[in-house]
Amino acid sequence: MKKAIPILALALLVLACNNSKEKENPNNSNQQMNNSENPLLSESTLPYGAPDFSKIKDEDFKPAMLEGIAQQQKAVALIANSEEEPTFENTVIALEKSGDLLNRTAPIFYALAAANTNEALQAVEEEMAPKFAAIKDEIYLNEKLFQRFKTLYTKKESLNLDAESLKLLEEYYEDFEIAGANLSADDKEKLKEYNSRLATLTTKFGKTLLDANNAGAVTFTNKEDLAGVDEDFLKSKESKDGKGWSIPLQNTTQQPLLQSMDNRASREKLYKAAWLRADGSANDTKGLIKEIVEVRAQKAKLLGFTNYAEWSLQKTMAKTPKNVNKFFNGLIPAATAKAQTEADEIQRMIKAKGQDFTLEPWDWNYYAEMVRKEKYDLDENQIKPYFELNNVLEKGVFYAAQKLYGITFKPRTDIPVYHEDVKVYELFEESGEALGLFYTDYFARPSKSGGAWMDNFVTQSKMYNKKPVIFNVCNYPKPANGEPALLTYDEVETMFHEFGHALHGFFANQQYPSLSGTAVARDFVEFPSQFNENWALYPEILKNYALHYKTGEKIPQALIDKIKNSGTFNQGYSLTENLAGSNLDMQWHMVSADKKIEDVNAFEKDALNRTKVDAVYAVPPRYRSTYFSHIFAGGYGAGYYSYLWTEMLHHDAYNWFETNGGLTRENGQRLREMVLSRGNTMDMEKMYKDWRGSDPKIEPMLKSRGLK
Repeated sequence: MKKAIPILALALLVLACNNSKEKENPNNSNQQMNNSENPLLSESTLPYGAPDFSKIKDEDFKPAMLEGIAQQQKAVALIANSEEEPTFENTVIALEKSGDLLNRTAPIFYALAAANTNEALQAVEEEMAPKFAAIKDEIYLNEKLFQRFKTLYTKKESLNLDAESLKLLEEYYEDFEIAGANLSADDKEKLKEYNSRLATLTTKFGKTLLDANNAGAVTFTNKEDLAGVDEDFLKSKESKDGKGWSIPLQNTTQQPLLQSMDNRASREKLYKAAWLRADGSANDTKGLIKEIVEVRAQKAKLLGFTNYAEWSLQKTMAKTPKNVNKFFNGLIPAATAKAQTEADEIQRMIKAKGQDFTLEPWDWNYYAEMVRKEKYDLDENQIKPYFELNNVLEKGVFYAAQKLYGITFKPRTDIPVYHEDVKVYELFEESGEALGLFYTDYFARPSKSGGAWMDNFVTQSKMYNKKPVIFNVCNYPKPANGEPALLTYDEVETMFHEFGHALHGFFANQQYPSLSGTAVARDFVEFPSQFNENWALYPEILKNYALHYKTGEKIPQALIDKIKNSGTFNQGYSLTENLAGSNLDMQWHMVSADKKIEDVNAFEKDALNRTKVDAVYAVPPRYRSTYFSHIFAGGYGAGYYSYLWTEMLHHDAYNWFETNGGLTRENGQRLREMVLSRGNTMDMEKMYKDWRGSDPKIEPMLKSRGLK
């Protein structure tokens, strides 16, 4: 996923001031600016302006961000209160350039808060969340500032702006309107209260869920309970006293080990620990969910919308909840029908194994793997030895990027990192010109949020003469010391996916940081990442990286054929669990302001039943509401549908590649020039259609899923 930094709401990197007492004290600014020991107060001298983690301490962030707020307060006040006639330069460009310190510091802070947090960072995050919400309000609810932009917007055609500059003005103006700039003074104060409360609640949800994930780890003391689990994995999870094994929870409903655990009671124990981690536990999130949903609904009503989804979808390709639900309705019947066929197959397999019980969610992956072995003669343990992490990255992900786009990679061991697991690479164009820095952080740990994501430490912009510094984060199980990290095929695809986001950021070629790279519509941002997954199984790429970690032998063609032949296996399940999560998200955010949610679990059950996405009992949603961090802690509220929406785009795009010569340097360059390098400089539908030659079609997606 593309991680959404809380303060960068509405895809803008610009920030404004607030009026907290801490920032009204003139002594604070002088004191903080004179603190020469705080490395965040000055620009990094490392290559590309990369963060100098050898100098940055936890206690540096709060004063640096407060100082950034103070600096921006002055800059925004000068723009808003200027007596000069508004011009593009003294208003739009001036705002775009404001907040340099804050825009430099906040991405580093939120990167650590998500990937390597601790109590000190969590305390700062919780304290700063409402302040950042207030900052955004100060810019978008500033009447004087809005009037200056409105003046420019109403005469935009006569300003003789280039296309990107015109787009910047339009984006700002639309964001002012969406944020509530047209509200009355009293309503703006109400909106500020809502925004502040939501910032606090979503931050608290993220922290509570991290605690729930860590506390929910399941301990087994009898090795027989873990029969079937890989020995190398067990070594890495053995308790320090050697008296058991602690199995951490992944952020999803289903857990990876459920596929291999022979003991049914153990599977049930692990599944229920995941299902109930934040429901009825000490880290229960249901109260937070009710309040988040309620405040979002009140905010939407204040802004003139029936529900939060209507408000949230304004600058997306889907545009309205009606269009999203229509998209769902076109998929749910086929998905659940295929899932039922798969469930019947699994039930027959259970009976064939001499068992007499009804298929439960914790049985699905275990017996589905048996079905896969029987139908396709494919065992996950057969393929993992060919997917060693470093080979997948350097000989797979990087190799594909070289073949498509001409870029090359060089390890950099001289760049400080924030954790020992992090590695850094420098990227170069085909011409040898430097492109940027890329950080990888692949292993799970208690200090890291669940899931996988990409974001920037430094965003590309010609205005600041900045090249991108980008990181990818995943949560692969860390092997025991000296053992190789062997990935499942799903984890291989995840690595290709997240690097697709990175390419979108690296190929950015914008003047303005607010429009750069991945700052696009939420239901377009996943397109480059999902499209990049296609190269994981491309013959030329696969044979280059799929090397046995012991022998170095290439993956045999027979095994490749098995992987491809099983490509549509379990797709009814996969699509249904995704649709269930997407449906939950949309249902939560279509709640009106006059509806009171009394019972989160009852609402969830009704929401799934109402759209018939729960037709197959043994297929639970990929995320329950209680641990749905995308929508209650991340930036995907009323937006989780975007993964399926962009899946349609990426299959359609790959279909174009297949009919135009496949993986070639020319095809890659065309995609780069017409899509990946454009950022948010033009309408997404037009951008895609100009490249594709037609509107996207859903048939390639249905075919790939085995639904057509």
